[in-house]
Amino acid sequence: MCGIVGFVGKKPAAGLLLDGLEKLEYRGYDSAGICVGSNNGFQIEKTTERIQTLKNSTHNGEYLVGSVGIGHTRWATHGAPSYYNAHPHTDMDGRFAVVHNGIIENYLSLAKELKREGVTFVSETDTEVIPHLLAKYYHGDFLEAVQKTVARLEGSYALAILCRDDPDTLIATRRFSPLILGVSSDANYIASDVTALVNHTKDVLYMEDGDIAVMTADSHTVYDKLGQPVERPISRVTWDIAAAEKGGYDHFMMKEINEQPKAIEQTIECRIKERHVEFDEIALDRKKLEQFNKIQIVACGSAYHAGVVGKYVIEELLRIPVEADIASEYRYRDPLADEHTLVIIISQSGETADTLAALQEAKRKGAYTLSIVNVVGSSIAKASDDVLYTWAGPEIAVATTKGYSTQIALLYLFAIWAARQLGTADRHELHQLLAELRTIPEKIDRILDQADTLKEMAKRLTRTDSLFFIGRNLDYAVAMEASLKLKEISYIHSEAYAAGELKHGTISLIEKGRVVFALSGYEKLADKLLSNIKEVKSRGATVITVTQEGNMLAAKESDDIFYIPRTHSLFVPLLEVIPFQIYAYYVALFNGCDIDKPRNLAKSVTVE
Repeated sequence: MCGIVGFVGKKPAAGLLLDGLEKLEYRGYDSAGICVGSNNGFQIEKTTERIQTLKNSTHNGEYLVGSVGIGHTRWATHGAPSYYNAHPHTDMDGRFAVVHNGIIENYLSLAKELKREGVTFVSETDTEVIPHLLAKYYHGDFLEAVQKTVARLEGSYALAILCRDDPDTLIATRRFSPLILGVSSDANYIASDVTALVNHTKDVLYMEDGDIAVMTADSHTVYDKLGQPVERPISRVTWDIAAAEKGGYDHFMMKEINEQPKAIEQTIECRIKERHVEFDEIALDRKKLEQFNKIQIVACGSAYHAGVVGKYVIEELLRIPVEADIASEYRYRDPLADEHTLVIIISQSGETADTLAALQEAKRKGAYTLSIVNVVGSSIAKASDDVLYTWAGPEIAVATTKGYSTQIALLYLFAIWAARQLGTADRHELHQLLAELRTIPEKIDRILDQADTLKEMAKRLTRTDSLFFIGRNLDYAVAMEASLKLKEISYIHSEAYAAGELKHGTISLIEKGRVVFALSGYEKLADKLLSNIKEVKSRGATVITVTQEGNMLAAKESDDIFYIPRTHSLFVPLLEVIPFQIYAYYVALFNGCDIDKPRNLAKSVTVE
């Protein structure tokens, strides 16, 4: 995710901005910029290189004079990494400067409106509509212009804004994107992460959706979404800067596990309008969908496991045959794909070599390609006919967590959208599914609150040298990801099996004390899974079951049980995977493993 910093005080702003941006470098970025304001107007510096380049070009900020400013590290969403796409952005007259995190969903329609009114755009970003709207609505009142502008924006945003006519004021606002206000006696700060503030103040105010904060050197006023002044409580940060870079967490993996509710929310909310899913960013439509007689989902590793979830969900809602393929095998089996095939390519980085090769094979055979990736401008994104971006933000830990869950969330959106286009599911049912999907972030929060329970469970099982995960249907898809998480960061051998396959050979490995995790969230097959639990229990296995709240039969047959909140069976994977991510993390922690950088693994696999 991009990073924002802002400062208004009684000392030079530039050095503080550069320091804040450095603290946000861990988040990942492809360009950066700062803007310092004074009575003489704005001074803006940008780079497509590192923050150090900005420091060098400004002599550590000394060349930029002024005591109010904003800064940004950009991770490209709309428009490739470039100087002109880097933030801050200004209007045509240079009256307003803006930095922005998030996605302005309706920027295309806003841009068309502004262009008709004579506005010239210099970037490819969604952000640039904001300063032009501010200029449109400005009649001498900075706050009023901001209020009128944000009323036009759809999607998610955290904004820091300067106005040349009001050089002692910084305004910030947010919706569906984090923004924190830091306060002190002689300065005020804003940032997207406490990391950038804690060196300067430990008193912070967490802004709520719709809040607009108006700040000067010695005051701050927060207005709620109705435009009324409101008091937000000030919290005291109790940890030091060494922990701040990971947001107070010991490892990026745990931080990213806890970011999943927000990442999922950001991925789905900007694509939902009036109880319907809309993908403004793709050309695929109902006419094209009707031409497909099958769908192939192609990916590697955790992305492949997300694809297996997608297979079950898309087949159920669309009634179209769906294959889930391992990308490294796809092009070597001479796949049956043609112009009547939709190939969905999934990759977190967008650079996975095997997946890119599979994409090229699918295109060679005439298939229509739709990629789901997390990196704008990546090779897979550029090569695909259409692309849907997961808005997970950069993922630093090698073992994916929020990358995987946002891929699944986007597959759900695609299935619901396509089912509506094709008329393969009842519209009332689709509305209910969409409403339930929107509750998932809150339900994940409830699981995260039980991390200590999973920590104790992991502590009891650290001496296990081999274990099994079993499940059926969607539970099996999650079992594969749960097994991979444990293997890749704790180095403990584990295997995932479709529970019905136990009796076809695998059950010979079950012996007294063997740990078996039974996934029983998919209620349609809970009775079948219960029989499999009894099978392994009768041979001495220690069974730990993960299931939905209220499954008392599973509890009676298990040695231990963990309950996830109740949800529609199709959405079980998004909840069920969370306890296994946490469990794997703590097993690795207790075994002394390098959690964020496990041995022999890379974040992006760019060779076959």
